[in-house]
Amino acid sequence: MERRSFLLTAAAGSAATVSSLAPTAEAASKGAPDASLGLALPVPPQSAALGTTGANWPKVGGNYGNQNHSTLRDITPQNIKRLGGAWHINLEGGSTSAYQQCTIVVQDGVLYVETTQQNVFAVNGRTGEVIWKTNLGTETTNMRGVAVAEGKVFTISGANIVYALDRRTGAIVWQKPLIVDDNGGDDGCDNDSGQCGGNSGGLAGAVVHWDGLVYIGTEGSTAGARGRGYALDARTGDVVWTFWGPPGPGEFGHDTWEGDSWKTGGAVPWIHPAVDPELGLVYWTFGNPYPRTDGSSRGGDNLFANSIVAIDAKTGKRRWHFQSVHHDIWDADNVMAPVLADLIVDGRKRKVVVYGSKTCWYYILDRRTGEAVHGLEERPVPQHALQKTSATQPFPGGEPFVSPYPELDKTTRPVPFYPTGGLYEVFWDRATILFPGAGGGADWGFPSFSPKTGYVYVGYGLVNSSYSNTRSGRVNTARPLGELFGGGLVAMDPRTNTVAWRKEGPWSLAHGNGILTTAGRVLLQGRPDGILEAMNDTDGKTLWTWQCGAGVNTVPVSYEIDGEQYIAVLAGGNGLPFPDIPRGDHLWAFKLGGKAEQAPAPTPPSRRNQIRTAAVTGATAHNTVTLGRIWNTGTGSPGTTENTVAQNAMAPQHLTVPAGTTVTFSNPAGNQQAHGAVAFFDAEFDTGLLMPGQSYTYTFGKPGEYFYNDPAFPQSTGKIVVQ
Repeated sequence: MERRSFLLTAAAGSAATVSSLAPTAEAASKGAPDASLGLALPVPPQSAALGTTGANWPKVGGNYGNQNHSTLRDITPQNIKRLGGAWHINLEGGSTSAYQQCTIVVQDGVLYVETTQQNVFAVNGRTGEVIWKTNLGTETTNMRGVAVAEGKVFTISGANIVYALDRRTGAIVWQKPLIVDDNGGDDGCDNDSGQCGGNSGGLAGAVVHWDGLVYIGTEGSTAGARGRGYALDARTGDVVWTFWGPPGPGEFGHDTWEGDSWKTGGAVPWIHPAVDPELGLVYWTFGNPYPRTDGSSRGGDNLFANSIVAIDAKTGKRRWHFQSVHHDIWDADNVMAPVLADLIVDGRKRKVVVYGSKTCWYYILDRRTGEAVHGLEERPVPQHALQKTSATQPFPGGEPFVSPYPELDKTTRPVPFYPTGGLYEVFWDRATILFPGAGGGADWGFPSFSPKTGYVYVGYGLVNSSYSNTRSGRVNTARPLGELFGGGLVAMDPRTNTVAWRKEGPWSLAHGNGILTTAGRVLLQGRPDGILEAMNDTDGKTLWTWQCGAGVNTVPVSYEIDGEQYIAVLAGGNGLPFPDIPRGDHLWAFKLGGKAEQAPAPTPPSRRNQIRTAAVTGATAHNTVTLGRIWNTGTGSPGTTENTVAQNAMAPQHLTVPAGTTVTFSNPAGNQQAHGAVAFFDAEFDTGLLMPGQSYTYTFGKPGEYFYNDPAFPQSTGKIVVQ
């Protein structure tokens, strides 16, 4: 087995409370400001072509640069305690059957919002009255936000149809089926769509409109879809151009795919792009290649997977690209919506795009050229011949916003007995815990750039993942059972790519938990427990909280009606990384002096990756856990066959007993392998390795929840609840 990394990086160490971090020596030599000032100033005037917010919130992301910043200033740290509910409605009658990921768009006092249930709404921003509602069918998908322009509301649907609705009435103006049916993975390519084998994927991301074109991305990398971004004519729905994530024959980057692996290469742009109208460029981020954790069949760097591509907005031609992870085997797709900003760096005005970051790094690039503003170094990384890993990976100047390695004294401490590593550690047949993982780093947290502070703010997650090459029946534990979750909020100085401050807490804030900053110097972000939190944008100090009734996995927005500032948010929960985030359909608007009351607090998600199999009583299981076997729910007894790859090879996996009960852990004589049961992270009991035919007993005296796993086959995890 390869030697594993347990590298801890002090420079990016986390803090339980808000902390200021001094610039690195390298940053200081570049003229970095004193971090104690709490600001990254001066900030030059932002390009007027990027658009602005104010009375309206014209698109998802606020403006074309996805800055998620409002120029409204009436709500301030001094008066925010007066903020209350202006109104509240349940869009789907109070349903908790689906999660919601839609960010609101506001135009002329009307809120445009859509639900996973495939309904699009126009809502009066003053009263909460529904003006119109249009249903788009029954086949659900992630609905992340509409575009409003040219008198229309543009949206996707779960049936992979693009719709243009009349903005005043919701009536369908045109509809365009955009994705052909799955062609069954044949060896050829569909002449009309360019789709080659695999799954045809689905539409994804918020819709973006600019200058007569509508931009729409796709998802489906986990099924082998070939990703692509579309530009459609806003008048007719006709496809103007298509940009393919894995390039086809004769296209730039095609030679970075081994054989025909490009046909099912993934690289899907599942989050909305940014647009620079002055440069005529669309900045789109493309996701991981397929298969996600097995690189053996797709040698090469695999462009444009894990890349940001600057695309000519009118023609669809590549201008430049930057690949942040070569030949990804870690699901490290940096598909967060890119942020455009104008900065003063080393005394020079720079137009930058901020790109990142499951890797826990930001890549700050020149918008014209793709040049790394703070430099870039290709460093050697661990290698694995079967995985066909890239010899090097790119590291930008500056520092990561959170350590990209598991830390044994923090939330990211690994579940015991797994091989463990950090960024770019390799793996093959043994499930290996890595951080950042599929839900770690900043994932798709929708950052904000505030011209008032100069900071880029983003929520992050502390979520380990466990990877192996899952083919041929190998272990597959994407997130080890019993692991802890956490996360926080970080403010980055983009002039130096260094941390200004970090606020760490119990919740992962990297899955749609977008950030709104305002000219009033208030920062707002939602949490999985249903809380919308307002903070001081200088240091992250909490100023105000509100219980929304379901997880807030969308971006708060701000708008104005008759000179009065409102904040609005859709609270409907999510499925990641906590599968039990409370769901709902709560549309809220807030204003100073608002009288609507907070929602009842829902049951918050568990802060551990829970075992969710049905509990078996000690009486039923004879107070015995049989190791290396799966519980047979039909017979109410352990299975008869040894299993060394499943996560639930503890029979029963979930046992409940009264305090004072003695439990027997047994490795039956019919097994071939040694097994054991060791409690983590509380060291309550340890059976050691038991050979077939051996057993161990332990008496549970204290009520509690005790997770344990098998030291020989650590993915096999159980839980004993003592009542």
